[in-house]
Amino acid sequence: MKKFIIQSLSGIFGGVLVLTAFLYINRDRFYTSNSTSALAHPVNQSVYVNAPQDFTVAAEKALNVVVQINAQESEKLARQKMEENNPFKGNPLFRDFDMRGFGFFNPYYQQKKGSGSGVIYSQDGYIVTNNHVVEFADDIEVILKDGRKFKAKKVGTDPRTDLAVLKIESSDLPVLQIANSDEIKVGEWVLAVGNPFGYLTSTVTAGIVSAKGRDLNILDQQNDEDNYFNPYQNRNNPPSPGIEEFIQTDAAVNPGNSGGALVDVNGRLVGINSAIASKTGYYSGYSFAIPSNLVAKIVGELIKNGTFERGRFGVGVVNVDEDLKKQLNLNDDKGVVITELEEKGSAKYAGLLPNDVIIEINNKAIKTVEDLQKVVALSKIGETLYTKIIRDGQIKEIPVKIKKMI
Repeated sequence: MKKFIIQSLSGIFGGVLVLTAFLYINRDRFYTSNSTSALAHPVNQSVYVNAPQDFTVAAEKALNVVVQINAQESEKLARQKMEENNPFKGNPLFRDFDMRGFGFFNPYYQQKKGSGSGVIYSQDGYIVTNNHVVEFADDIEVILKDGRKFKAKKVGTDPRTDLAVLKIESSDLPVLQIANSDEIKVGEWVLAVGNPFGYLTSTVTAGIVSAKGRDLNILDQQNDEDNYFNPYQNRNNPPSPGIEEFIQTDAAVNPGNSGGALVDVNGRLVGINSAIASKTGYYSGYSFAIPSNLVAKIVGELIKNGTFERGRFGVGVVNVDEDLKKQLNLNDDKGVVITELEEKGSAKYAGLLPNDVIIEINNKAIKTVEDLQKVVALSKIGETLYTKIIRDGQIKEIPVKIKKMI
């Protein structure tokens, strides 16, 4: 019996030794197999990627409301403009003799033509576009997404914001919900929809909001260019400065996109595409749109009155500098100082005084003269501007009702 137990224990001990030796010899293979299994396991699972959401719904909404606009001068209007700009108009020599045979004023007239985009603004046929798309034209055609064509009439224009409203005779047209453009954030995705080059109709491009509130002096440069090509324009009455609060994006926009829609990922209108930053005239990285809040304010007046009738604040102002800061005992060099007030003007009637420092209007900070000009230029007759000032070291708020200047 004792001998049997000894033999059994020896067998068990030997088996353990053999198994231990086997595992030791094949340890690399077992370790690699288990490691590979552990690393491969997540590959078969879903991996979340933070990519842009689907734009198809937003694109479809926008495509249905963006129209193509073909605008041109009639022969009659072109001839009329040529006559008006003729520096020798009324001169007997040029009245009695046809000087075109000697190379003067050839051709006799030259019709302007152009194309762009527009956005259906109301179901009964009001359409928003850029003023520069239609300002020269009296013959305007609107083509809807479904191919229908309409003759459009010009309802109203506002060159200072580069906005215009057209009207076609139709009903039950699709429209977009209008977003609050003040709430859009830098970095948000947006879509630009329009008809680049006049033949790439119903084109959608995507990008992000790159910046807000851009003032690039583009509208004023357009006025300068118009003056350059029209040397006989009356320079004693120069155009008022443009009002710019552009939304900057990197969505591709090209000639023909002007007047088209800028929409958010929900398909809400956040702006009207208006300009590009380019030395070639073609897209080179950045584009600009008029924010929807500004569009709504101007367009409502254009539909109602055909124009945006601006009053005057009635002040002369200068920026606060170091001398004025010391002189008026101010803690900051931001704001504008009233130097004079127009007699019977809105500001004087409301009780503003010379040396009052304007620092805020309607909750918008006024840091420079340009800030004040921009706020006032967007106010209409009858509107009240709640004006925060510093007077004798005290902050006061004075309501200024904008009056029509006579």
